[in-house]
Amino acid sequence: MDIPYLSGGERCEVPQGFLDALRERFGARCSSAQAVRDHHGRDESPYPPMPPDAVVYAETTEEVAWVARLCNEHRVPLIPYGAGSSIEGHLLAIRGGISLDLSGMNRVIAVNAEDLTVTVQAGVTRKQLNEEIRDTGLFFPIDPGADASLGGMAATRASGTNAVRYGTMRENVMNLKVVTADGRIIQTANRARKSSAGYDLTRIFVGSEGTLGIITEVTVRLYPQPEAISAAICNFPSLDSAVNSVIEIIQMGIPVARVEFLDSAAVRATNAYSKLSLRESPLLLFEFHGSPAAVKEQAVAVQDITREHGGMDFDWAERPEDRSRLWTARHNAYFAGLQLRPGSRASTTDVCVPISRLAECVSATAHELDQASFPYMIVGHVGDGNFHVLMLLDPDSREQWEESERLNRRLAQRAIDMDGTCTGEHGIGLHKKEFMLAEHGQDALDLMHALKHAFDPHNILNPGKMLP
Repeated sequence: MDIPYLSGGERCEVPQGFLDALRERFGARCSSAQAVRDHHGRDESPYPPMPPDAVVYAETTEEVAWVARLCNEHRVPLIPYGAGSSIEGHLLAIRGGISLDLSGMNRVIAVNAEDLTVTVQAGVTRKQLNEEIRDTGLFFPIDPGADASLGGMAATRASGTNAVRYGTMRENVMNLKVVTADGRIIQTANRARKSSAGYDLTRIFVGSEGTLGIITEVTVRLYPQPEAISAAICNFPSLDSAVNSVIEIIQMGIPVARVEFLDSAAVRATNAYSKLSLRESPLLLFEFHGSPAAVKEQAVAVQDITREHGGMDFDWAERPEDRSRLWTARHNAYFAGLQLRPGSRASTTDVCVPISRLAECVSATAHELDQASFPYMIVGHVGDGNFHVLMLLDPDSREQWEESERLNRRLAQRAIDMDGTCTGEHGIGLHKKEFMLAEHGQDALDLMHALKHAFDPHNILNPGKMLP
């Protein structure tokens, strides 16, 4: 079935002389080969491929600026491309144009260990960064699961499993180098821990999904490696009991580093995919950071709370290799879920609500999904009120696609009605544009449109995304 995508307007006509100029400037690093275009015109979203007219592989900020100036002059769409791991259609070339691949901009520029900061090019991935700073005793904690690029993580305001303790990209990006739509190069801030000088341009670009500018360098905060780390699994008799445990743990102020939720279907899929033997009931996966005494104190307090809600005794993973295997399995939950229905197409969605409404939101969502004609699973970074739904659809069934979209709409509206958001970390892209009005209101959307026009008057930067 040809699953429909959300239209962003007519496809741009790219003049031949424009492509000739790109080829002359970039040589083999400019490609219009079908396989290359197809690769850059798909992501992990349920939408069909939407390839660009050509792909340019940039290696410097100055090259990015050159491409931006050319695209702006000829009114050709320009879409930044990092690791291609987005799941809401962020990088699809719905109007054609140029996909600007930044993966070759993968240099760690400066490690300032004394200041707990590092500056990297946009194509550096989180795993690469942590490998390169391993000997400093520091680490970068934002962990969305996929080995995403830091430029892409900043552009989508990513978070992940560590957000409950270390925050999201919003709190951890200190400075950006950005290329504007007309090819200017700007620095949004400096490395000072705080500033009250002027508008906060850094926060404007963080989460802008490539619609306001192209991020080419990122300066982020680093953190000391914890002295002690322990991970534990706790099974529960029901979804409600697990989620209510999390609410009480957070309200008690216990500084857990990670607390992840998997429903029974997610546990079953994870066991099969990652060759684990977890008890197949709803579970919480905890990680505790700190001194040995602090880790023990946190664990005892959390265990007491989970027992009050029917949780079983902890199963511990204290050796680094056991923790790594456990968290790798959690990060592979998406791919594990696909195996619950071989040949299926996944539609994924996420919401985030105030922690006090989390149990209500998760329970209502699970109740609706239980009536669906397709299998599903729920996982979540529930320590900050964020959870994800994976719906496994027959790729030839338009009825299942439409059913999944109805469920997605109800889930998004439920979260918004609870004073939450239609997306905690996936971003808007194509898939969630329709919820922006309900979440923000028309006056706020008008300001966002004005901001977009001011930054990108010819609408060349990732057009058709985010704003309805």
